[in-house]
Amino acid sequence: MKLPDLLATRAGRLSAFFFLYLTEGLPLGFAATAIATQMRRQGVGPAEIGAFVGTLYLPWAFKWAMGPFVDVISSERFGRRRTWIVFTQAMMVMMMMVALPIDFTNELKLYTFVILIFNFFGATQDVAIDALAVNVLGEKERGVANGLMFGGAYIGQALGGAGVLFLMPYIGLSGSYVFVAAVLLSVLCFIALPMKEPKGETRAVANGSLLAHIRGELLRFARDVFRAFSSSRAAWVGLIFALLPGGAYALSLALQSNLAVELGLTDASIAKLALASTVISAAGCVAGGWMSDRFGRRKMLAWFYVGTVIPGLVLAWFMWRQGWIMPVDPQMPDRPVPTDALVTLFWGACLAFSVFQGLMYGTRSALFMDITTPAVAATQFTAYMALCNLVITYSATWQGFAIERWGYPITLTIDGVAGLVCIALLPLLKPRAATPSTNS
Repeated sequence: MKLPDLLATRAGRLSAFFFLYLTEGLPLGFAATAIATQMRRQGVGPAEIGAFVGTLYLPWAFKWAMGPFVDVISSERFGRRRTWIVFTQAMMVMMMMVALPIDFTNELKLYTFVILIFNFFGATQDVAIDALAVNVLGEKERGVANGLMFGGAYIGQALGGAGVLFLMPYIGLSGSYVFVAAVLLSVLCFIALPMKEPKGETRAVANGSLLAHIRGELLRFARDVFRAFSSSRAAWVGLIFALLPGGAYALSLALQSNLAVELGLTDASIAKLALASTVISAAGCVAGGWMSDRFGRRKMLAWFYVGTVIPGLVLAWFMWRQGWIMPVDPQMPDRPVPTDALVTLFWGACLAFSVFQGLMYGTRSALFMDITTPAVAATQFTAYMALCNLVITYSATWQGFAIERWGYPITLTIDGVAGLVCIALLPLLKPRAATPSTNS
């Protein structure tokens, strides 16, 4: 049976990019939620889990470096971007199978390295998918397509995290790897392989040398970066802004899954929490963007940052009052039992945090667009997004060590205070063409 070329029709293109982005969210949800939860159940410490989750985001922080390779190394016969998409998805399936037999409790470094490579291919795929979208999407369908793409990424995270946790009692931990690989393989076979990418402009290779061409692309990128961040005060201040935590982070990283296990939540309960948080954040992204357009970008972003901090501080105060301070080994016999009030507050704090995190993400992305110079938009905006991913890496890492050294309440407090520092830079991020009604 010959499968249809989804790029040939508008509905097909929208469907294709939705499913392609689903495969980007899937590995992050699987590793950061499902696997992190199982690690804590099997006695892996918060510091190690924090470093593991932080490592997952490293390839996404440096994915821009793959741009020249994706642009230059290609096959016109199979499609310049399609070649990379098919290759990276096939490698993701393979790396999932490589990770399956590794015991992460005894071989955590090896396991982390394999999952790092897995996410490297996922991040490289993202570069190719975005390039393909630029080439094949019409101007009037890009808005809808981008909405569906990010929606697909959120659903992928929910499927890889909450979905896997729901299924784990029936298919086991080993079966979860097969499930994720099967989803990736399905998209590869039914979406990526049947696509027929239109031929683009022929790219000449500098001096007949592939390496020279790649080197030239990297140098061009470096020049564009310098041009982008020297174009205005807001542009280079935005660089510092992107490197700072944007509000609190702890209740969306390894701390949440660690604490959920220690408080006695089952895999099904953690899955419900992860699913609800994902849906709330996705809706918040849309609502946050709309509110920032209506009431002012920087003003609303400041309030959203404060909103992400409050749930963590309330939870920290209540945990301190309850005496639940240091991490508790889930495998410890006669371990302490939390009160119903603490478990209920934990749920409420996580869901409230998800509201403001979603509002923040939708608004912060718009602010970065506001201060981006149109002439170098792709380079500058990509750099901002990459640095935001780097923040997730170092936040997850330091929080894991802080939990073991100082406990949950102090870690949540430091996370909240650090997340408010960036508000001081908001007055300096005024766009050139800003108007008092929309950007004050």
